[in-house]
Amino acid sequence: MTNNFLPTSIKEMAARGWDQADIILVTGDAYIDHPAFGVALIGRWLEAHGFKVAILAQPRHHNIDDFKQFGPPRLFYGITAGNLDSIVANYSGNKKVRDQDAYSPQGNPYFGEQKEKKFRRRPDRASILYTNLAKNAYPQTPVVLGGIEASLRRFVHYDYQQAKIRNSILTDAKADLLVYGMGEKAVLEIARRLQSGAPIQAIAGTCERLTDNAYHDRQLGSSALILPTHQNIVKDAALFLKSELLLDEHARSLSETPVLQRQKTNWLLQNQPATPLTVVELDRLYSLPFCRAPHPSAKDVPAYRMIRHSATIVRGCSGNCSFCAITRHQGPRVISRTPSSILKEIELISRMADFKGTISDLGGPTANLYGTSCRITGCKKQDCFYPKLCKNLQINEEVMIDLLQKSSKVKGVKHVFVSSGLRMELLLKTPRLLKELILHHTPGAMKIAPEHTEKEVLRLMHKPGSMMLSEFLNYCRKIATDSNHEIHFNPYVISAHPGCTAAEMRNMARKLKELGITARQPQDFTPTPGTISTAMYVSGLDRETGQQIHVPKNSSERQEQRHTLMEKTTQDKRPHFAPTDPPGTKRRKTKKTTK
Repeated sequence: MTNNFLPTSIKEMAARGWDQADIILVTGDAYIDHPAFGVALIGRWLEAHGFKVAILAQPRHHNIDDFKQFGPPRLFYGITAGNLDSIVANYSGNKKVRDQDAYSPQGNPYFGEQKEKKFRRRPDRASILYTNLAKNAYPQTPVVLGGIEASLRRFVHYDYQQAKIRNSILTDAKADLLVYGMGEKAVLEIARRLQSGAPIQAIAGTCERLTDNAYHDRQLGSSALILPTHQNIVKDAALFLKSELLLDEHARSLSETPVLQRQKTNWLLQNQPATPLTVVELDRLYSLPFCRAPHPSAKDVPAYRMIRHSATIVRGCSGNCSFCAITRHQGPRVISRTPSSILKEIELISRMADFKGTISDLGGPTANLYGTSCRITGCKKQDCFYPKLCKNLQINEEVMIDLLQKSSKVKGVKHVFVSSGLRMELLLKTPRLLKELILHHTPGAMKIAPEHTEKEVLRLMHKPGSMMLSEFLNYCRKIATDSNHEIHFNPYVISAHPGCTAAEMRNMARKLKELGITARQPQDFTPTPGTISTAMYVSGLDRETGQQIHVPKNSSERQEQRHTLMEKTTQDKRPHFAPTDPPGTKRRKTKKTTK
């Protein structure tokens, strides 16, 4: 292993003395050799186990030459759309084409000058198009799909840009295998089997396409969870909700039962999940020799600017919100890195040439899940926050307090911030940690995620009741007042979620105003693959009762819900004790909408 970038061209490959790569990783992102980027994690992990890995970043999908430049990989192509699903990257929740791509150089989503707007760097459903190009270039080379797009589109799913139910992306792409979840163990096993000439079947953490003959030969039917077929789901959207609920329960329980779903003329088989990385393995992964910088060909990538001086401290989430796919992808089991591993990474960051003294984030999917665990070995529910905190959730606030304090003492570090989202109900159980965060580790505004204030919408979101938000804000303000400290809040809220009416949006706007917080940038609900909220959006049914619910699908209604919230919470002068802007920020006036 070296501290050089993984090769991105035949010239860089030759400089290492290679005439062929073992594995070529194809990504829709610019190549950033930093552990916050999935392709860098997988590339360095494979390299650490002795494989020659090259990176093909943002290939021209209208020209097969990019896929031929290295020659064929000896083992396989590993293909990912990037850190984001390509449809989410390319379109807003209201299907407007995005004119920025945070994972591309200069944020430009197009090849060449943005004014040309001919070919996007990241094509729609990138995994399918990249697979077709790889197969056309070298038909005999196996293609393995991975990353969040493949992981969350591995079963029948809804594509909001097309407004249709689609088959598994593995079925549509006709790749050889799909890796779901975080992927390190599955990808390594695939590489080892191909190296030894063994078949790549029944690998934990993968999905396969089976013909009818292969399905019968494997004798899986009697032991598998069989989901509704694509054909039946298209006819009856209620089956889509049923399918997603079954998958949610299966994923949270870490069940080893295989899952089958009929698609077109084949079967989609999901093998048992790969075991999560141990703490030792996670520490090792983050200690690999990343350059922690963009490849020289990738200049000024916005996503890198945001995370370059941050460190991931925790993986997985046991929150299980309806609108979130983290549990489906990262898993429900929380794995925390050791403090010593994190401190070593902070020391590396502190020696970066552009480091000015601020660690921008010690975080993860939910930062204050760091150090938590479950009293029950093999819990099948793993739903720790709904309807209230589970009594079996073990909380250790001291370990995170100690981490924050030791991180702040690293030479060259002036500030250590936690910019990732925080679970409020968990912070109420950890008062010393909450005080530490408020007084020393909040970058301008504390990010909280109430998502909504109305009881029925919160129930559909699988979130605790609205009284918790008021309790949390009051407690934080008391800490701030007692310490003569000013406090700011940046609340994440969602408009147009399934089950939310215009009246409920008006109620939320009024309550947020009464609580003295401003929803600066409410998020329009986006029906992305792999979430129960998306299944409710498609089916129009309540996840718990199966009864009909109101679903805001019309673009004018969705915009009206958003404008209602922004108008009601931004026009009035905010209370002095609850500003939401970082010091020195100029507030932008919000225009009144006309009806």
